[in-house]
Amino acid sequence: MKRNAVTIKIKNVLSNYDAILAILVLFICVFGLIMIYSASSYRAAYYYGDSKLYFRRQGLFILGGAALMVVTSLIDYKIYFKRIKIIPVKPVVLLYFLCIALQWYVYFAGYSSGGSSRWIQLGGGFNLQPSEISKVCFVIGGAFVAAKKKKMINTGSTLKNIFGVFFLFALFVPILVPVALQNLSSAVILAGILACIYFCTSMDKKYFVFVVIALFLGGVAMIYAKGYRSERIMHFWYPETMDPADQIMQGMYAIASGGLFGKGLGNSVQKLGNMPEVHTDMIFTIICEELGIIGGIALIGLFLLLLWRIFKIAVNAPDLYGALIATGVFAQVAVQVLMNVAVVTNSMPATGVPLPFVSYGGSNLLILMAEMGIVLSVSKRTYDPIPDEEDEEDSMLLS
Repeated sequence: MKRNAVTIKIKNVLSNYDAILAILVLFICVFGLIMIYSASSYRAAYYYGDSKLYFRRQGLFILGGAALMVVTSLIDYKIYFKRIKIIPVKPVVLLYFLCIALQWYVYFAGYSSGGSSRWIQLGGGFNLQPSEISKVCFVIGGAFVAAKKKKMINTGSTLKNIFGVFFLFALFVPILVPVALQNLSSAVILAGILACIYFCTSMDKKYFVFVVIALFLGGVAMIYAKGYRSERIMHFWYPETMDPADQIMQGMYAIASGGLFGKGLGNSVQKLGNMPEVHTDMIFTIICEELGIIGGIALIGLFLLLLWRIFKIAVNAPDLYGALIATGVFAQVAVQVLMNVAVVTNSMPATGVPLPFVSYGGSNLLILMAEMGIVLSVSKRTYDPIPDEEDEEDSMLLS
């Protein structure tokens, strides 16, 4: 009898495991790997004498990310909010203080590349970008504080709700400030994650207009705090003042020359030394040049399908914690895709945001795939019954 119960439980878990989400993630990663090879082979051969250098590295990142996705999908996501024996504090709290330490270390003593100190050198040509770890912290930590303090933003008073949201945002200021000072685009993504989580937690949505206005004004202040950021705004409004060799201009040339159906895989001209970040932030332009606008739209369609699966998991989550975790990951992927495509098409000022699962880079890919594993962990447990009293569930998870 006991064995039959275990068998039934395993079948329930497997039946709720969102295989479509996992397949979509791996498919987009493989597509990105192909495009990275196409975009980077000339540059890698010219500078390093190895046309497959970036291809091999990204392949290793994908394998490592797939392993992380499997491991995190097997871990019950509720453990991040519980006290466990091996550490004296809850994992979510430990992650919070770890991110504070990493972000301030990078701010004062980080490895500089391209004029910004955003990395920690690990050796062997590999670097760690702590802002990617902070995204996990904002997803899990944001879900934690929103679920625990949900009454602060559901008071019945608009003014109290506004103060409650700003208080919950203030909890993450020790991480957000050093990120914003060095990398405003990452700060926008982090703020977007929290805003989406708090928005979904709140019963009254109207007052979020004031929250969005406050975040917008804060972003404007950060832009004009550094001269090069305001210069990018001027280039955005007056693109004719750009240097024709600027990578945004070259990217638009690539998109335009690709036409409807593209020049064919591997036949890009703009990748031949005109754009230094062609295999990272600017890879969408090469996709459009080689596969045409149709190829670009198809990729965006895959991202929309991916977001729909995450949204479905959030809606069907067994508890508020799982729903908010999926919501945070949804916001992260959506904001990154939107910002990357907007930048390369000059629909917003230039900033460095990789295209999820497609752009070359280890930190972003590994973290994203680990987060996908956490979302899969939520999907596996949708069969669990929801407690009748939400407060009893809260006390169980947070004890």
